Amino acid sequence: MTRTTVTKAEKSPRSRSRVLRGPGGTALRVQPRALAAGLLLAAVALVMAVVLIGTGDFQIAPWDVVRTLLGRGSPADDFIVNDLRLPRVSVALLVGASLGMAGAVFQSVSRNPLGSPDLLGFGYGSAVGALTAIIVFHGGSTAVAAGAVVGGLLTGAAVYLLAYKQGIHGYRLVLVGIGASAMLIALIQYLLTKAKLVEATRAMVWLTGSLAGRDWSQVWPLLATCAVVFPLVLGQGRALRMMEMGDDAAHALGVRVERSRLLLMAAAIVLTTAAAAAAGPISFVALAAPQLARRLTRSPGPNLLTGALMGAVVLLVSDWASQRAFGADRLPVGVVTGLVGGVYLLWLLVTERKAGRV
Repeated sequence: MTRTTVTKAEKSPRSRSRVLRGPGGTALRVQPRALAAGLLLAAVALVMAVVLIGTGDFQIAPWDVVRTLLGRGSPADDFIVNDLRLPRVSVALLVGASLGMAGAVFQSVSRNPLGSPDLLGFGYGSAVGALTAIIVFHGGSTAVAAGAVVGGLLTGAAVYLLAYKQGIHGYRLVLVGIGASAMLIALIQYLLTKAKLVEATRAMVWLTGSLAGRDWSQVWPLLATCAVVFPLVLGQGRALRMMEMGDDAAHALGVRVERSRLLLMAAAIVLTTAAAAAAGPISFVALAAPQLARRLTRSPGPNLLTGALMGAVVLLVSDWASQRAFGADRLPVGVVTGLVGGVYLLWLLVTERKAGRV
């Protein structure tokens, strides 16, 4: 039986990471604090999911929720938990994780804490697509979801092409994204002026971002997207860490920079648009979650997995807070994340200005 060995340098308390070496020369670099933070966030997400399932007009104790999920609940609890609330919580988990990972990718690619889908215009592109489906084509929920995906993908392609000049520079990407956001906001306002009362009401409800009324038809497409895209992004984690040191350094280390950057941006845009299609434009989760995860782990690099877990926790806590403070479905979760994220954005701008980066 071959035992895994750890070298003295790797066991040093000054080292931020440990390399576990196994049979056949295989090695796995582990950062204890990042691993502990990831496990903590996963546990918090599971606990908040159980608490949120029990929250609503008809309260269910957490132990009754767990018992029902294990198939031992009463018929009434089974209907409320599995048919009404579990799909909503599943959407919250997947949307938060998708936005958290997408935000981590964009901030790492742009090497800028403001490099978020919220500020780069991809969320607004999805909004334009969804509003076009609602107002112009009078489409149903499937058409609105498809419009959100198409709008986000087209916006992502346009921003990438406009920002490309012998590569993608972080600040150029952010500036192009901000300009695209301004134009897309104007287009959203134009579409709203052309809408009838019923269409305008439906459009405004979608624009706030909400988890109300979500069912399994929103869960399965988003779950399939995450199952495909998450491993793809995690597989590019090393290349992403190398690119944070600069394109020249990444080239020297054997990274195909433009190929990896295009692949990662495409994957992040897909995650953003899929999240918008499922729950509308939930703002500021993609901006705040990666930064909070990095402060928790205190480790360099994109923190992809912890960013995704932090995004799920942020969205679950926001939804729970809105229901506890205002009642079930009275305040869309997008309003809560917008308020909290706006304060966080102001704080981030102040700190970045003091550091001389903006």
